[in-house]
Amino acid sequence: MLNKALELEHAARIQYLAHAEQVDGLNAEPIIARLKEIAEDEKKHEEMFREMIGSYLDGVPSMGMAETHPAGTVSKILEVNLKDEKHAVDVYMGIMKKMHDMKDELKYEFFQLEHKIRHIITDEQEHIAELKLLKGMKK
Repeated sequence: MLNKALELEHAARIQYLAHAEQVDGLNAEPIIARLKEIAEDEKKHEEMFREMIGSYLDGVPSMGMAETHPAGTVSKILEVNLKDEKHAVDVYMGIMKKMHDMKDELKYEFFQLEHKIRHIITDEQEHIAELKLLKGMKK
């Protein structure tokens, strides 16, 4: 599950950076800046998932990447990324539930893992709010 999350974050970072290069028009600068900021957040999430997988669970972090979603207009870019952020929150909430189910097995790692997942979920929820705000700029 953590490797799937890592692949989602990798794809999200690449997607945000690519989409930032496509934005133009009246409100381009703040949208480009925010997309690039979110890409940096996704990079930090990638690092956190790699650490959870490798350092805490003695696993091998994936080098794969989830599917990316092209978009041709600013409106579509915001819509696609909003949908992807919501999907990520759903996946990470599933990870949180699984971790809680395995709390006894993870007694030496649980609180660190939970803290990191909770932090990532909070960031993703912030991205959702920001993308909704940016979508409002286009109305």
